[in-house]
Amino acid sequence: MKFGKLENIEQVNFQLPSDAEGTGELLRKLPQRKEPLQLYVGCTGWNMKEWIGSLYPPKTKSEDFLYYYSRQFGTIELNTTHYRIPTLEIINKWRKTSPEHFRFCPKIPQTISHSRDLGLSKEQTQLFCENVSELGDKLGCCFMQLPPYFGFDRLNLLERFLANFPKQIPLAVELRHESWFAEPEKTETLGRLLEKYQISPVITDVAGRRDVLHQRLTTDTALIRFVGNALHATDYSRIDEWVERLADWHNKGLKQVFFFPHEPDNILAPRIAAYFIEKINIRCGLNMHIPSLDGSCSDTVRPDGQMSLF
Repeated sequence: MKFGKLENIEQVNFQLPSDAEGTGELLRKLPQRKEPLQLYVGCTGWNMKEWIGSLYPPKTKSEDFLYYYSRQFGTIELNTTHYRIPTLEIINKWRKTSPEHFRFCPKIPQTISHSRDLGLSKEQTQLFCENVSELGDKLGCCFMQLPPYFGFDRLNLLERFLANFPKQIPLAVELRHESWFAEPEKTETLGRLLEKYQISPVITDVAGRRDVLHQRLTTDTALIRFVGNALHATDYSRIDEWVERLADWHNKGLKQVFFFPHEPDNILAPRIAAYFIEKINIRCGLNMHIPSLDGSCSDTVRPDGQMSLF
């Protein structure tokens, strides 16, 4: 993830900002949660041969990457759908390969998110939603990454898109243009709009764009993209802060979180993810699987049907 990356982070204030005023108002409307936080943690892809021998068992074949990935993590930031709408055949393969607990978070295709009218004049949004709905209970939260030139002046277009988006498909929206965050009034206008249509904003924690760390919740679901710096010491202190903030949000009513750690080339992402899961398990009384990084995937049966030694 190159957006907001800096070569030198020494002068960056990584402290999490206070919650937006609208977040407090929203949380006060939500029932306080007695059940555990629904937390899904994952990376941005499973097709990483560099993980063979660490996240994946030795000699894992590429066609088995998803099988093992989905037994190490609970979700995936599915970037492949940004470039093409997946066929039903592929959707069914993903669903059958992954375990019951797993959730896919498909990115809206760029033919929609980067088109002049957000695809309102075509049927691609309908086709995309129909296909990903075949994931059934394994559909997590779709998310739309709008282009960096999509500014506040297109607010009305965004509302038209949200009003027409199928209500049964969970959605989060990522906005990158500075105009959405330059003035508190505009940021809150966005927050109210997303609340109106029950859409979550993507919260991005990245060194070079602290404005997109807006801390504005609009539903009982949060989708967070955490961009680290090659396991720099601040990556771990930032994770510690996120653990506390998420625990606080859950105590005040937040129900569900999708948390996606990024690292350079994402080779190191499983390590910071494992640290996050270990810490939040302790803080929130969870029992999430901590990814094993020594090639000993904890699943007992390999894709070939043979029993594993681990």
